[in-house]
Amino acid sequence: MNGRRAAAVVAVAVLAVLSGCAGFSVDVDERTSGGPTASAPDATNGTTATVVEVVDGDTIDVRYANGSTDTVRLLGVDTPEVHADNDPSEYEGVPDTEAGAACLEAAGENASAFAREWLAGARVTLVTDPAADRRDRYDRLLAYVHVAPAGEETPANETATADGVDFNERLVATGRARVYDSTFARSDGYYAAESEAQAAGRGLWRCRTPGTDGADGTDGSGSEWTDGGLSMSDAPLARSDSGLTVERIEADAAGNDHENPNGEYVVFGNDGDASLALGGWVVRDEGGHSYAFPGGFALGPGETVTLRTGTGADTGDTLYWGSDSAVWNNGGDAVVVERDGEVVLRYAYG
Repeated sequence: MNGRRAAAVVAVAVLAVLSGCAGFSVDVDERTSGGPTASAPDATNGTTATVVEVVDGDTIDVRYANGSTDTVRLLGVDTPEVHADNDPSEYEGVPDTEAGAACLEAAGENASAFAREWLAGARVTLVTDPAADRRDRYDRLLAYVHVAPAGEETPANETATADGVDFNERLVATGRARVYDSTFARSDGYYAAESEAQAAGRGLWRCRTPGTDGADGTDGSGSEWTDGGLSMSDAPLARSDSGLTVERIEADAAGNDHENPNGEYVVFGNDGDASLALGGWVVRDEGGHSYAFPGGFALGPGETVTLRTGTGADTGDTLYWGSDSAVWNNGGDAVVVERDGEVVLRYAYG
């Protein structure tokens, strides 16, 4: 055996021994999550960045103004795993059973979808905490992520800041995450939000009684949770008598709006009990831009659809306006929906 091959065998053997040692484990997602690129700034309080990928409910990849990238682990929170097995014992009161684990997996999927809905493509403010570590063992930045949803008031039980809502706290308050037991300055507020979510049986805390009241990851009819803090939006911005809602609007796309029309969008929902046939309904703004839902398009109960301003291939949950420039006015505008020339829904912001 030559020297290089022998060394390789020894290295493999050492790794094998280490992998069996207590306390040594490598989660697939965390192993592949990257740290900062070489030119990444030393992120401090108030550093802004654009979210380029939502890895899961509590991990995102961002790009800084200089083009460098980083992976951010949301400080102080832990959402259920979606790419690995969950340990129910980490979630107070959730039974350590197959049903409990399956329920947590469904809750983790919902947390990831919620994070994508609010953070994907968004400009966020990263806030580090002197009381906590700056990076974890995977070299991910540990930070509070502040985001400012357009047109939405901050719920009374959540913290508003000059640069938006503390999204980490929002995950806890809506029952999509537990508080990660660690040292950080905002822990008291997070624990209070967690206690409230637990008392209300909100979100993942419904997994304490899996298999009842839709706690298996559905609302009892096979649809995703649409109650108990697990709907895509905590409350619609506007609702029509037909059940059509405006769940969210992102009017200010990252960078130059006209060069990034798909970065602005409106999320519509159906909170009615029946399917909503939207074919031919018209969406317009106050400036005279208009879009018609394709013929035959329908939105089922509890479903949402994102209408992006730019171009792309329509799917069941994403539609494209087809504009080569921005539509929604950053300073203020109105989302108007008409059916047969009559206004059925209007939401003004600004």
